[in-house]
Amino acid sequence: MKYVKIKSDFITLGQFLKLADLIGSGGEAKMFLNSRIVEVNGIQEQRRGRKLFPHDIVKVESEEFSLVKDES
Repeated sequence: MKYVKIKSDFITLGQFLKLADLIGSGGEAKMFLNSRIVEVNGIQEQRRGRKLFPHDIVKVESEEFSLVKDES
């Protein structure tokens, strides 16, 4: 499992994809979500505006990511 640190209380799924280096720009999010299986906490998700919070688990095909709050 990989960990992605966020500074705010939540981020969108589109922002997450960019932070996790899965896409190069926010404009690629819609196409990425339509072409790959992405799950948030075990439920398939295609909305790039879906809010993600610390401790959410995002699975992109076989890779798993956990969001953690950056307290620094």
